[in-house]
Amino acid sequence: MDPAQQIAELTQRVTQLEEELMRAQRLSSVGALASSITHEFNNILTTVINYAKMGVRHQDEATRNKSFDRILSAAQRAAKITTGMLAYARNTTNRIEPNDLKRLLEDVLVLVQKDLQMHRIGVDLVAPDSVWAMANSSQIQQLLMNLIVNARQAMKENGRLRLVVRDNKAEGWAEIVVSDSGCGIPQEKLPFIFESFYTTKAPDERGQGGTGLGLALCRRIVEAHKGRIRVESEVGKGTTFTLKLPRSESPAGFIDTSAA
Repeated sequence: MDPAQQIAELTQRVTQLEEELMRAQRLSSVGALASSITHEFNNILTTVINYAKMGVRHQDEATRNKSFDRILSAAQRAAKITTGMLAYARNTTNRIEPNDLKRLLEDVLVLVQKDLQMHRIGVDLVAPDSVWAMANSSQIQQLLMNLIVNARQAMKENGRLRLVVRDNKAEGWAEIVVSDSGCGIPQEKLPFIFESFYTTKAPDERGQGGTGLGLALCRRIVEAHKGRIRVESEVGKGTTFTLKLPRSESPAGFIDTSAA
């Protein structure tokens, strides 16, 4: 086999391994939320059972209508979580197209909401109606999931997570800012946090720490989008990641039905 063919095959194999690593990291993010999502489904099931019993016990129309409304609301909440999980796990397209960053962020928040609540993390979301960027929806959601889960892990109870979506028309960027009030990252470690297998997370009580892959994959995603990611941190005060993606106008013919 000539050297050129060997190089081509090795390049193809590296690309395949990178894609497999992306899928594995995506699923591990969902795994990190398994406990909180299971707890949420248990709460939903309890709601459905209790209101079903109430509807059976009471014959009056008002009580039954109330029971049906609560059951329907709980079922819709469960369906929203399930749909979000399946879309997050299965969506592996490489297509880059106009996407509303606020919607991508809100879809991720559906999955992490209960986890944040269980750890008593408050969320401040600052976003206009829509900010459009040229983006691959699944990859950007994976990036946001990594940043938000990392932020939660860096904070103690009663921490604050601040999420900002903004349209930087002057510089041609659509931006998302993820800030936490956590432990911060020492200045001497900041230059290395996007390197593969480098982690600042200490092992927990079970001896498990970070893999050092999350932020490395974030950088890979940003580079594929021809965007930028910046980190600012201060020990004891928190960390801020700023994601910049090439901005886009709203696609022709797009109608926002979110209010409905």
